[in-house]
Amino acid sequence: MKKTLILVRHASAEEDNFRVKDFDRQLVSKGLSEAAIMGKWLAGKSIIPDRFVTSTAARAYKTAEIVADQLHINISDIVLNSSLYDGGPRAYLGAVNTTPDETDKLVLFGHNPDITYFGEYLSGSDIGSMKKGSIAILEFENLKWEEVSAKTAKLVSYTTPKDAKEAQERNE
Repeated sequence: MKKTLILVRHASAEEDNFRVKDFDRQLVSKGLSEAAIMGKWLAGKSIIPDRFVTSTAARAYKTAEIVADQLHINISDIVLNSSLYDGGPRAYLGAVNTTPDETDKLVLFGHNPDITYFGEYLSGSDIGSMKKGSIAILEFENLKWEEVSAKTAKLVSYTTPKDAKEAQERNE
């Protein structure tokens, strides 16, 4: 029984400024493109999550929406989790530990530094700082979601939009 967790950092968004609340920052055109590239990359790898969970912040939700569209997932199936915005790595663990056990592939859309810390916490691997739009894929052997904790995962891959785009261009 293998479980797969896909961690996605939101794609490139508006710069932080005093006119727009951080929570409301939107994806910029580069971010829209990054999200589409990563959705196509997942589709090309036949990695189709059973469950989509995203931060409620505009930039994370839009990233989730675009990736879902690329995977032909109904946008209404995206689960909103407000604690993934500014809730720390503990919020991510809570989202994972409360996932229904029939879910085999879970994707979480969130924010740095929390999403990077969470990936490192689960895998014991040094991911560095996840780049905007990047994806870390972790696998768990013989665990239920509620049993997931520190160093129980294997980091299978870490891919940036640049990596995915280059791979796509090589295959065309």
